[in-house]
Amino acid sequence: MSIIPKIDAFAPDLTAIRQDLHAHPELGFEETRTAAIVAEKLRAYGVDEVHEGIGGTGVVGLIKGQGGGNRRVGLRADMDALPIEEASGVAFTSQNPGRMHACGHDGHTTMLLGAARYLAETRDFDGTVVLIFQPAEEGLGGARRMIAEGLFDKFPCDEIYGMHNDPNSAPGFVSVTPGPAMAGASFFDITIKGTGSHAAMPHQSRDPIVIGTALVQQLQSVVSRNTPPTKPIVLSVTKFNAGSAYNVVPGSATIAGTIRYFHDDVIAMAEARIRELCAGMALGYGVDIDVELRNVFDVLMNDADLTTAYVAAAADIVGADLSQESTEQATGSEDFADMLKVVPGAYCRVGHAGNVPLHNPGFVLDDAILPVGASIYARIVETRLPKA
Repeated sequence: MSIIPKIDAFAPDLTAIRQDLHAHPELGFEETRTAAIVAEKLRAYGVDEVHEGIGGTGVVGLIKGQGGGNRRVGLRADMDALPIEEASGVAFTSQNPGRMHACGHDGHTTMLLGAARYLAETRDFDGTVVLIFQPAEEGLGGARRMIAEGLFDKFPCDEIYGMHNDPNSAPGFVSVTPGPAMAGASFFDITIKGTGSHAAMPHQSRDPIVIGTALVQQLQSVVSRNTPPTKPIVLSVTKFNAGSAYNVVPGSATIAGTIRYFHDDVIAMAEARIRELCAGMALGYGVDIDVELRNVFDVLMNDADLTTAYVAAAADIVGADLSQESTEQATGSEDFADMLKVVPGAYCRVGHAGNVPLHNPGFVLDDAILPVGASIYARIVETRLPKA
């Protein structure tokens, strides 16, 4: 491991920042405290320009290198937390009930701040670094909003890089998958409008619970019987809400969930089949069923050449044995994909010593990974924007 010495020297400061952010988590588009801290730190580090309020609570900083080059490299980190009650037991546990950094975005923000501090001090590159602190990654469209509000018009980038912590890999292990690396995602909401009745006289109802349980089973056939085995897809029902009393058959039920995919023809087929299954159920049971489907994440596509460059830059920090191109696709989704549709780039995963999965109330980020991530961010800049 060859962490950049200057970054390693202020690693305790990064830990303090990360733990403070962890104790004060904020949901998407509510990251006002987090954004204010980011802007304050960037100004204190001597970043040339700091712009706030991009995409709601997003922050963008610019650092100009020593040369006069016009190329620009973007570095992106997400800032939002999840609506989860923390149960990690750490001393700096969340002080905001029902809010938790269970995905490590506090760490991503801190890593980028660490890279910003180093790059602003050294400026050992030719061109401009665009620091992007994005709100609302967790399904609320933060990247799309920043882009819609002119992110890349105001702050153009020639290439862009992001990263995510990975508690499932060995500490310091960096992997990048060229091409389609992370799944696209659609969310669905289904409302069954039946007829309620007394539970002792269910024949007077059109029971949305019976209909809904049958529909949940039928939805699984989309994966098992409609999708080619060579094209992966995940369909998960994650919500089923109905009823409020022991002796009442409710009048309605709602079902919600997500579809993950890598191919446009597969998601088009899946969405069509969901509508067809709901229409058939509605006709068969004599009820109304409303379906809402919405794309939330695009497929994350890593540029092949920039994947190679990212792996090489990371190898300078963690060693060649721990930095590799991968063929493994992740069925998780990431809205950095939206930025990669506009600007070519790559997205890596960095392993750490945590042993609890992401999005779990007991998740703990290993702070030892902070200077590693910051160093990788810094090194890709120095590699891609070399001084003449």
